[in-house]
Amino acid sequence: MAKTTFVTKERLEEIAAEYPTPFHLYDERGIRETARALNKAFSWNAGFREYFAVKATPNPYIMKILTEEGCGFDCSSYTELLLSDRVGAKGGDIMFSSNETPDADFLLAAKLGAFINLDDFTHIEILDKLCGIPETIFCRYNPGGEFKGESGFVMDRPKDAKYGFTKEQLFEGYKLLRDKGAKKFGIHAFLASNTVTNGYYPALAKTLFETVVEIKDKIGVGMSYVNLSGGVGIAYGPDETPNDIAEIGRGVEKAFDEVMVPNGLGGVSIFTELGRFMLAPNGCLVTRAIREKHIYKEYVGVDACAANLMRPAMYKAYHHITVAGKENAPRDCKYDVVGGLCENNDKFAIDRMLPKIDAGDLLIIHDTGAHGFSMGYNYNGKLRSAELLLREDNSVKLIRRAETPEDYFATLEI
Repeated sequence: MAKTTFVTKERLEEIAAEYPTPFHLYDERGIRETARALNKAFSWNAGFREYFAVKATPNPYIMKILTEEGCGFDCSSYTELLLSDRVGAKGGDIMFSSNETPDADFLLAAKLGAFINLDDFTHIEILDKLCGIPETIFCRYNPGGEFKGESGFVMDRPKDAKYGFTKEQLFEGYKLLRDKGAKKFGIHAFLASNTVTNGYYPALAKTLFETVVEIKDKIGVGMSYVNLSGGVGIAYGPDETPNDIAEIGRGVEKAFDEVMVPNGLGGVSIFTELGRFMLAPNGCLVTRAIREKHIYKEYVGVDACAANLMRPAMYKAYHHITVAGKENAPRDCKYDVVGGLCENNDKFAIDRMLPKIDAGDLLIIHDTGAHGFSMGYNYNGKLRSAELLLREDNSVKLIRRAETPEDYFATLEI
């Protein structure tokens, strides 16, 4: 099977004539449609809000589009906080979820009035000494063990994760925070990554909702917010069935109605922090075939490399590849599609069946809109590529220029 693209070959050639490959290209229409579908799926909850995970795609133009669609921002570092501030996010528009957090990061989050989500019990005293406990505070919960879906399959193993409070710490933490003056409380958990199942969020929600009821009953602390964080993934493979966000929303609503409402918690707001789901399918890496090699295998060399998209090299992750203009051609050639780094894992595809690729062909590497550009680096002196936005009217906006050698040398003392 093949994946569809959001840009035609003809338009892509026009873009590449103005902006040399490689570059990341984002689809404004797709971004807006995804945000609207998410908001609709959770419209049953009056306080619902999506806090886009800035780490996925830290670009102000993308962030401004999401702001227009009602989203806030989930930040994990000092710089992401600054970026959110610069695009106009204020106070509760920002969720700060960090771990092993430096003092400066806590201080900036407090200065901006962001919702602070504490990752560890010891952070309570640290935050209190730095700037005091805010009236609204969140804690990140790690239930330990293995997190399983309704069918019993293991989604992930929280016991191996470095994040969050244990259950005992969570209870003690909320009591301590209340004693220190906190008035409104939130709970957060991230228990599995890139799930391609409509059951993950409802299962997570049920776990959190039951914990919220237990906290209320045992220590008298009522939650105002339940943050389901991220973990709703996408179908990278063409044969995978994508998540249905409407079905996911209904599943969370069912758990809410069964657990929260009967316990007097029907006014609690639901938050999400989706990055991959929001952006990955709405972006691609465009690269050009420049070399071919015939040894023990057949290789196609492209002008992008793992410095432009780390996921295949780092995780052996699958990203579908379309050869522009050859969408309907038979995939009867087996290639390794590789970049030019001095590392043998610099491969976008291994033994991939594709149409015959000729020098000059444009290749579209799908689903790079999240954790694509943002994970880039400069190994081998490779320079980060441009980011472009395909607007709804089919025009193109340069939203980050490509790096130059001058950028690479700018931080050196020579």
